Amino acid sequence: MQSDITFPIQAVRRITAFAGMLVAMEAISPEIDVMAPRTNPNVQPFFDKDTNTFTYVVYDHAGGAAAIVDPVLDFDAPAARTATRAADAVLAFVREHALRVEWILETHAHADHLSAGGYLRDALGARLGIGRGIVGVQRHFKALFGLGDQFVADGRQFDHLFDDGERFGVGALDARVLATPGHTADSLTYVIGDAAFIGDTLFAPDVGTARCDFPGGDAATLHDSIRAILALPEHTRLFLCHDYPPGTRGPQAQTTIAAQAADNIHVGGDATAADFARMRQARDATLAVPRLLLPALQVNIRGGRLPEADADGHRYLRIPLDRIGRG
Repeated sequence: MQSDITFPIQAVRRITAFAGMLVAMEAISPEIDVMAPRTNPNVQPFFDKDTNTFTYVVYDHAGGAAAIVDPVLDFDAPAARTATRAADAVLAFVREHALRVEWILETHAHADHLSAGGYLRDALGARLGIGRGIVGVQRHFKALFGLGDQFVADGRQFDHLFDDGERFGVGALDARVLATPGHTADSLTYVIGDAAFIGDTLFAPDVGTARCDFPGGDAATLHDSIRAILALPEHTRLFLCHDYPPGTRGPQAQTTIAAQAADNIHVGGDATAADFARMRQARDATLAVPRLLLPALQVNIRGGRLPEADADGHRYLRIPLDRIGRG
């Protein structure tokens, strides 16, 4: 999605990729004791440069349990070729730290990148989860793409559909679900210990907030969701789904409630709900369709899986003509 983000990461530093490795993701290493059992999670971010997306490995301790949030499948759009470099970097980290991945968590059905949820589910035997609102998203895009009876829009492509307020565990870590719609109808925030993975709601304070012009999106609803995030305990670490950094800084994964409340250019300070709705609607009217929307949604409503192969053994995506965007 069109994004917004900028706040110095606290207790996080960039590490460079190994020379010569053709990996599209960069790890950012927090300075923590990964061996000690914790009630608050260790969080390892990975940044995908092509889609400006963060993936997270969230875990209790080395050798313990983990969840993966918002994994990315590489997609070369001009050639229509997929690859798993980004997901394989995450797998390498999981294996290096002997982690048992219990969950793969999607914050929503993304329109700006293809999900590697299906690939990682198969590799790790983890459960794939998303919000129950995915069913409405599936119904809308099933009609848009003309998928027919072979695609069933009832959420069965995922192992679990989360409800607002639902609680679950990641090893020793307590987790709960906070519905945060507005960008899309199925958007969730996962609160795991003192860390909140907020999807496409807030971006860094100098970038602002997510767009609201997708099906089921609504600026007033997003404003309410942002207020719910900012009402979390002040010490909560906020982990962002995207960063589109200006040239003066690198990508940053983490921000704080205090920074967002004071300095976010869209909702900080004295900005009112009415101010936000006017700004968001005017801004969204100028935004282009996301570059990967058509391939991404066909894969992501399937739980991060490619379409079934046709009789010739090849897989195909569908391109609806004159159905989206502005003429």
